[in-house]
Amino acid sequence: MNFQEHAAKPLLAAAGIAVPAAKPARTPEAAAAAQKALGPVVVKAQVPTGKRGKAGGIRKADTPEQTSAAAEAILGMTIDGLRVESVLVESRADIKREFYAAVMNDPASKGPLVLFSTLGGMDIEEAAAKDASAVHRTAVDIRDGFDAKAARAMLKGLDLGDKDAQVADVLVRLYQVYRDNDAELIEINPLAVTGDGRMVALDCKFVMDDSAVKRHEELAKKGTPEKVTGLEAKGRALGLRYIELDGDVGVLANGAGLTMTTMDVVRHHGGKPANFLEIGGEAYTQAKPALELVLANPNVRSLVINFCGAFARTDVMTEGVLAALDAIKPKLPIHWSVHGTGDVEARAMLKEKLGVVPFETMDQACAAVVESARKAGGHR
Repeated sequence: MNFQEHAAKPLLAAAGIAVPAAKPARTPEAAAAAQKALGPVVVKAQVPTGKRGKAGGIRKADTPEQTSAAAEAILGMTIDGLRVESVLVESRADIKREFYAAVMNDPASKGPLVLFSTLGGMDIEEAAAKDASAVHRTAVDIRDGFDAKAARAMLKGLDLGDKDAQVADVLVRLYQVYRDNDAELIEINPLAVTGDGRMVALDCKFVMDDSAVKRHEELAKKGTPEKVTGLEAKGRALGLRYIELDGDVGVLANGAGLTMTTMDVVRHHGGKPANFLEIGGEAYTQAKPALELVLANPNVRSLVINFCGAFARTDVMTEGVLAALDAIKPKLPIHWSVHGTGDVEARAMLKEKLGVVPFETMDQACAAVVESARKAGGHR
């Protein structure tokens, strides 16, 4: 779950990390009123995405009139596909230097990763791509935690002036925010040194682990609802795990792991999946709405059905899909891969009812479905 800046910064403040005074506003009038209380400000679009400045979503203002005009220009903008419904009117800081700090989940170490760079205020991924040494990383063993000693060791050799202790303190507090709130990512960019020597978080990105929402119900209410397409919303209403993608190869498989593997093999053969959809042992009862959902995407030119049975029997899943196909009668090419428990029975069913012999391997089925989509081109 993503959080907009105005909802993320209070987590930092609660942990003792300084943030500027700020007020959210949903109208130009409210923005102007906020400026009267704050003085010179920055007006920021509130959407859970980066590069707002490049899109024109961050503007300076010195007067209520300028603030109102800035808010009016920003509200209603679309940034990275997200419509701006509110702005944050924030007291402007006297910035002398900018750093970058973050804690995130690290697939490589299978634990938290603390990051720090002296190149704050810019696209950190772009900076790291040009020079990997620009970002310092420390993998954390959660049994040991991350303390001031670890932070100082991470910062050793960096030109921080007299700010070593302050930066180390922020990193320790940021790690605690990450732990306390079950974050996937907590990021400050920039972490600014101001003219009066303070260290202030001028922006904050916070992403909560979706599986932790039930442990943080009050905090989750402040999160930004995930942007979903019409088909994804329909899938949720049906209780189906469906994600719409931009390809032309429909995918239906049992189990999330097998579904993702199928999508990877489709890509390996030069194709583009049109969706993620797995129905598991529910295929017998959910096959019809699942197939209707996949086929409702007008970009789908071919379909691969990949079943691998262990506890769930492939013949039962196949029977459900066959009934769905009989009801829907789709016209596009369909390719099958069926292996595991019940596959002998499933293969016999497919041959009897469709005159189809499933491919010997998933790789062959995915290669065939990509070729079918290619041949179908603009026709369905």
